Amino acid sequence: MGIYKNTPEVEVRERRLHSTLFYNGDAQDLIDRSNRKELVCKRGYYGQCSDCSEGCAETQTLFIRDAAVVGHAPIGCSGGSSTQNIMARNVSVSRNGVLHSVKYISTNIQEKDTVYGAAEKLRGAILEADRRFSPKAIFIESSCASGIIGEDLESIASVTSDELGYPVIPVYCEGFKSRLWSTGFDSAYHALLRLVEPAREKKKDVVNVFGFNGSDTFSPLLSKLGLKTNYVAPLASVDDIKHISEAACNTQVCKTLSTYITAVMEEEYGVPEVNAPSPFGISWTDEWLREIAKLTGKEEIVEDVIESEHKRIAPEIERLKKLIAGKRVYVISGDSFCHNLGNILKDFDVKLIGFNALHHDAHPDKEGQKNTLEDLVRDNGNIQNVTVCNKQPYQLVKIIKRLNPDLVIVRHGQVSNAATRLGIPIIFEGDANYSCGYDGAVRMGKRIYEAIRTKKLVENISKHVEFPYTDWWMDEVEDPFVFEGK
Repeated sequence: MGIYKNTPEVEVRERRLHSTLFYNGDAQDLIDRSNRKELVCKRGYYGQCSDCSEGCAETQTLFIRDAAVVGHAPIGCSGGSSTQNIMARNVSVSRNGVLHSVKYISTNIQEKDTVYGAAEKLRGAILEADRRFSPKAIFIESSCASGIIGEDLESIASVTSDELGYPVIPVYCEGFKSRLWSTGFDSAYHALLRLVEPAREKKKDVVNVFGFNGSDTFSPLLSKLGLKTNYVAPLASVDDIKHISEAACNTQVCKTLSTYITAVMEEEYGVPEVNAPSPFGISWTDEWLREIAKLTGKEEIVEDVIESEHKRIAPEIERLKKLIAGKRVYVISGDSFCHNLGNILKDFDVKLIGFNALHHDAHPDKEGQKNTLEDLVRDNGNIQNVTVCNKQPYQLVKIIKRLNPDLVIVRHGQVSNAATRLGIPIIFEGDANYSCGYDGAVRMGKRIYEAIRTKKLVENISKHVEFPYTDWWMDEVEDPFVFEGK
C-alpha cells in the first residue's frame, strides 16, 4: 500500500508511525521496543501545557512568500502569528532576500458561530485575503472549533478557488485530531502536495531542502559540489513548490518535520530522498555529502571536498576540544532533532548524558528510511537517561535536577528556563539550520564554551527564583513519570 492517499487529510502519526508520547529508559531499549511495536500513544493523566498541530502547520504555510493563510479559528489561535512575522522578516533579511511579512487573516469564530456555523465568515475571510494580499494560493487552516462543528472546508475551498482562479487549499490541523502536534507538519505538507505538478524537466544540480525558517547554511555547503539549494517551504514561492518534482533529490533538516513529504515525493514523483542522517556533526555531514554525491553524479569530487573541509576546520576543532572536552550535556528537542544535536557533541569529546524528545516516531514512513536514533547509537554508543515528554516543565525540571548536567541544549524556548532556574547554563537552538555542516559544528563548539562561562550568572539567577511546585514533587517523588504509570 502506498504512502500517499489522495484524500483531504493525512493519516495521524500515532497510526501511521506508531508514535509515542511517554518513555523513560535508554536509547537502545527505545529502539528495541519500537521494533517490537510495544509502545503505545496513550493520553497523559496530567498535562501542564501543550503545543498545537495548527501552530506546527503554520511553520510552513505562513512562510510561503506569495501565499496567504486564513485561520478558521477563534482569534486566540492567532497568538503566534506576530512572532512568526518577526521571524519571517529576520530570516528573509539574513538570506538577502525580499522582506517577507506573513499574510494571515483569522475568521475569529465566536460562540454563536459554533451553533449556527461560520461558512459565510470563512468565505468572507478568503475574499478579504484575496483583496488585501493578491496571493497565488490561499491555505485554510482548520482549528478545534471549526473541526468540532464540522465545517465543510472542501466545498468552500472548491467554490472560492473557481471564483478566484487559483488554488484555495484546506489544511486539516485541528488540535484534537492527533495526540502529537507534529502531525501538523504532515497536514501542511499534505496540503502543499496538492500544488505539486509533474516535472517539466529534471534539474540534476538542484537539491530540495525541507526545513524550518532558518539561516542559509546549506547553500555554501552544497555549492562546493556545484549544486543549488531549493529551500521548501519557508520563503519559497507557490511556483517554486509546484516544481519541486524537478529536483535531483530531497533532503531535510529534521526527519520529524518532513519524513512524510520526502517519502511521498519519492513514491509519487521519483525524486529520491537522501538516505543519510541530516548534516549535524562532522561524521554525519560526511555521510550526507557522499549520499548527495551519489544522487547527483558528483562522486568524483566529493572526497576532495570532504578532505578539504576537514583540514580547514581541524585547528579550530582541536582548540575547542581543549576548552570543553569532558563536559556533560543534556538535550531537549523534537524527536529527530535531538539526535542531530546530540551527534555534534562527540566532535569535541563532550559527553551526551541523555536527551528528552518531545515525542518518538517508532517506525518510518517507508521501508529503508533512515532512523536517526539508530544512527546516533551506531556512532555514539548506547545513551542512558532517554525520555520522551511533550514539553511538561514539571517533569523536565526533575529530570534536569537529577542529572545536573554542565549544560542543556534546548530547541524550544518554552522549557528553557527550567535549566536556568536550576543554575545550569543553556544554549537555545532557535535557528534549526545554524548548527548544520562543518561550520555549524564549529559554531556549536564555540557556543558550548561561551555558555559554560555563564555558569556563575545563572547560579546567581537560581538563588532568586522559585519553582511553582511543592517540596513533595521536587524532593520526595523520585519518578518524574509517576502520573503516567511509569
